[in-house]
Amino acid sequence: MLTLNFEPFPLITTKQLVLRKLEDSDAPEIFILRSDDRILKFLDIQKANNLGDATAFIHKINKGISENECIYWGIAFKGDDKLAGTICCWNIIRAHYRAEVGYALHPDQQGKGVMQEALAGILDYAFSKMRLHSIEAKVHPGNSASIKLLERNKFIREAYFKEDYFFNGNFGDTAVYSLLAH
Repeated sequence: MLTLNFEPFPLITTKQLVLRKLEDSDAPEIFILRSDDRILKFLDIQKANNLGDATAFIHKINKGISENECIYWGIAFKGDDKLAGTICCWNIIRAHYRAEVGYALHPDQQGKGVMQEALAGILDYAFSKMRLHSIEAKVHPGNSASIKLLERNKFIREAYFKEDYFFNGNFGDTAVYSLLAH
């Protein structure tokens, strides 16, 4: 049976990370994650213009969590509460026991295994606690680092959609990867 109850918030700890609920005090880091062109290069999200946009995003996410529509963690290192990134399960399709994973990581932390550790932590939670049957990831085909991360975690490419969305005046392609519960 699918279990979507995120109260109390499911704090996840790994070897070096704490995956925790977003707080208003995270607005400066959320602003960076949602406005830095290096991060947004492969994401089709509206760029945050200021800290107010970041705070509004935090409130929107926490509302979705309280309504059991998504689960979204801030990624921080143990002993340092400052966010290094975020990771989530969203677009939950209850009838099919399926959700989409999404993530973003500050450029200073990329290439260090941080997202590998965070992804392993949430995959365990998604399959064992939420009882999902499958998790998908939609990736820009040019995002080789994200594709390598997914493949390292046994995600399989299921589809490639040519010019399937329109964002900022351009059509873009999407590669869809998925992982079944083990």
